[in-house]
Amino acid sequence: MTAPALPVDTAPPRRPGPDRASAMALAEAEYLHCATLFERLEPEHWALPTVNTGWTVRDTAGHMLGMMQMVSSLPGLAGQMSTSMREARRAQAPVSIDHLTALQVRRNAGLSTAELIEQWRALTPRAVRGRRRLSGLLGGRTLPEKQLVGGQLERWTFGFLLDVILTRDPFMHRLDIHAATRLPVEVSAEHEGCLVDDVAREWAQRHGRPCTLELTGPAGGRWGDGGEHLTLDALEFCRTVSGRGTGAGLLATAVPF
Repeated sequence: MTAPALPVDTAPPRRPGPDRASAMALAEAEYLHCATLFERLEPEHWALPTVNTGWTVRDTAGHMLGMMQMVSSLPGLAGQMSTSMREARRAQAPVSIDHLTALQVRRNAGLSTAELIEQWRALTPRAVRGRRRLSGLLGGRTLPEKQLVGGQLERWTFGFLLDVILTRDPFMHRLDIHAATRLPVEVSAEHEGCLVDDVAREWAQRHGRPCTLELTGPAGGRWGDGGEHLTLDALEFCRTVSGRGTGAGLLATAVPF
């Protein structure tokens, strides 16, 4: 039986909001935050389950490293994307993201945790340089595959993937690992606050309705004026709109991570 066709957003491909220099500074800072978290993990933490179905903390870290490997060079990007898209076509899947992340987990499964952390540290400058170069080369072009967000297919530019999504992704998985291990999260307005601000602005643009959003905590702030008034923790807001929480009303509006 053929699966029903998904609705398609006809809007122009989504482009990044922040300038590239700011985006790459955020990317490097996020990679360093993740390395610090990995180094805090005790042996028993790595086997804990996360909210990502079927993934342990170790699986999650393997995927995160795989994303860094993918963007460290053009061949890495082309290789992982083409392999996952080919697997998705064989499986008749509407998008390839699940095949991409599964590929990354498989490829890094044989690393010890010490080797994973060592590779993460070594790849951080290469991944930032790779993202900067690839964004300069491909940023304005549209990805060859539509992306699934909130049950609807939409187009992204490479710039949106490289400058925005690939920093949101480790940020959210870092929160997943904190949630699984119960290790406290260190939050700052300078880093997490910038990420939350970008998510909040995109969320408001996506739902397009009058709303006042008040987010609490060091990464929080206030967005909009009038309409429905929503108040919640800044990190919980990100988890909710990423699909990790139960969002009702405007909070059911999905934002990609």
